[in-house]
Amino acid sequence: MMSPQPQKYFSQLHARMLVIARTGVLACLAGLAGVAAAQENAIQSITANQQGANIIIRVAMKNPVAKSPIGFSITSPARIALDFPGTANATGKTAQDIGLGDVRNVNVVQAGDRSRLVFNLTKPLNYVTAVDGNAVVVTIDATGAVPVAMNAAGIPAARPVAAVASSPAMSTSMAPLGRQALRDIDFRRGSNGEGRIVIDLPNNQVGVDVRQQGQTVVVDFMKTSLPEVLRRRLDVTDFGTPVSIVTTMAQGDNVRMVIEPKGLWEHSAYQSDTQLVIEVRPIKEEPNKLSQGTQGYRGEKLSLNFQNVEVRAVLQVIADFTGLNIITSDTVAGNLTLRLKDVPWDQALDIVMQAKGLDMRKNGSVIWIAPKDELLTKEKLELEQRAQIAELEPLKTETYQLNYQKAEAFKLVFGLDGAADSKNRILSKRGSAVIDPRTNQLFVTDIASKLEDIRKLVKKTDIASRQVLIEARIVEADDKFSRNLGAKLGFADLRTLRGGDAGYQLNGNTRGALTGTYQGLGEQTGQTALQTPTGTDLGGNSQFVNLPALGINGSNPASLAISLFSAAANRFLNLELSALEADGKGKIISSPRVVTADQLKALIEQGTELPYQQATSSGATSVSFRKANLRLEVTPQITPDGNIVLDVDVNKDSVGVETRAGFAIDTKHVKTQVLVENGGTVVLGGIFQQTERDAVAKVPFLGDIPVLGNVFKTTSRTNDKTELLIFITPKIVADRLSSR
Repeated sequence: MMSPQPQKYFSQLHARMLVIARTGVLACLAGLAGVAAAQENAIQSITANQQGANIIIRVAMKNPVAKSPIGFSITSPARIALDFPGTANATGKTAQDIGLGDVRNVNVVQAGDRSRLVFNLTKPLNYVTAVDGNAVVVTIDATGAVPVAMNAAGIPAARPVAAVASSPAMSTSMAPLGRQALRDIDFRRGSNGEGRIVIDLPNNQVGVDVRQQGQTVVVDFMKTSLPEVLRRRLDVTDFGTPVSIVTTMAQGDNVRMVIEPKGLWEHSAYQSDTQLVIEVRPIKEEPNKLSQGTQGYRGEKLSLNFQNVEVRAVLQVIADFTGLNIITSDTVAGNLTLRLKDVPWDQALDIVMQAKGLDMRKNGSVIWIAPKDELLTKEKLELEQRAQIAELEPLKTETYQLNYQKAEAFKLVFGLDGAADSKNRILSKRGSAVIDPRTNQLFVTDIASKLEDIRKLVKKTDIASRQVLIEARIVEADDKFSRNLGAKLGFADLRTLRGGDAGYQLNGNTRGALTGTYQGLGEQTGQTALQTPTGTDLGGNSQFVNLPALGINGSNPASLAISLFSAAANRFLNLELSALEADGKGKIISSPRVVTADQLKALIEQGTELPYQQATSSGATSVSFRKANLRLEVTPQITPDGNIVLDVDVNKDSVGVETRAGFAIDTKHVKTQVLVENGGTVVLGGIFQQTERDAVAKVPFLGDIPVLGNVFKTTSRTNDKTELLIFITPKIVADRLSSR
């Protein structure tokens, strides 16, 4: 059992240890030298020498070492950390210079019943560890290649216990003596489009080296063989992942796998027991980002390599790296074999929890990790306890004064409306509320937590609504043109007059016999039969072509009459031409305006109500009215960026033609939703109508004669243009209440 003094200062020692591991600052722990006596083992000395490209560091211990220390490495800054459980620091110092190759120095930190060695490097390097009696030998390869574990005499160890790799390559412990074959190689597509190469290893002690070379990922399996059935080249382009080709081949005593991705990608590798998974994920280019990273994880990257170690030890390493306080449940147990290369620490934690069926709950900087079933059971018990407390908690009454909202609006919230669903009420089962419309107050009785929720609700909803002025302009313009042409043609022969009258009357005027010049020029011909002074009819109507121009809008056409006659032969020909042309332009502008609150419907209309009769169920008739109005209905919504969304319904009705059942109504209607900036104008819609009509009435055959045929026909032409445009301009009324 730990002495009271280490227990008292454990938290301070743990914090100092993290500072050293992450920043390299030397901590002062000289006052803790007495703790070493209470440990099972102790670090007595640290020596280092260089043999070729390898740097051999020998950590001498007081007693024999049962197992290799747990270690991990980080790339920025480049460090290697080794944890010695149940070990004290008996060297009498906290730092020691090495100065060999890229290894600068080593820090010795003691925290409670364990000690940590932190090797500070100038660049990331690979390393392996081996146990040699009372010493632990750390072999660091200065070239970045896979090192071979050495013993204290500089001879390669028969079997290293553990190894940790850092970028750019991931190296694991050496394989046992004898070559074993890979079991299986499979390719899968992940849910996010990543390619997963799954390799079943013969055991969890196989050495694996995963590294990126150019645009490929190379994986070397140390001291292994490859069955003939697995020697193949897989084309996995159809899976829709960044991986296109996976080639596996034997290379001497090892097996090499070459993965060929395409596009932008990143890779990671992790091992769980005897299964190695290499993921190649696509990277989406985002122009606003300066660099691309692992999607979904943002923690600092680290590399881990554990061979059959306890899960609790792995969690402790992650806690030391991140600086978080991790509390592990007593039910968390079991061992884990894990290899991770340059992955975010939060992804590493997620992988560990998934492998062992764990889950976590985070509260600030404290993380509680336990099995999923245990966490769910505990949370269920807490919820049940809260429900029981709510049943016994005393009730309180509070009054809420509403300033802008109507108190009746809270009936649905409190479940006071008979049609309201009780599930939607904000009050608890024992809560009640009274609404006073006269004073616009709410009286609520409930537990304290519910009263606080109601207070927040009233604070957010009882605010002044912003006002919006909506102005609409309805413009109707028309351009009308009409032209009518016509002619009349008459002929008379006075030789056929009856009664031998010496004189005759034309249109009531007495005329003499046609012995001299005829005096009837300019009279409207062909309209009245010739008569004698005594009233005797001298002949029938002289017209034989009657196609005059029609009137337009009550106006009569103008006419021009010409008479051609022969005095000697007593014959005459009458021609009358009539024409009328009308051209009119008009414009009607309607401009309704209305002010309303945000998200509140407003309506304004002006017009006429027309009566009409309709039958009732008893058989009698009654008078009803139908509106022919200018109507504007609008609902504004102010957006957070200051624009306005409008639901607009515009009607422009007018009285039409009169029918036997009453007056018809000409309707123009626009209904839409539009987004307008504050003070801006938008055209909601428009209707353009053009009518062109040509009509000809003529005498068959004669009306088809060129030029002369115009005397035997009447023509009319109409060209009417009508256009309707609707403009709308919303403006947010200045909020004077807020400025006040």
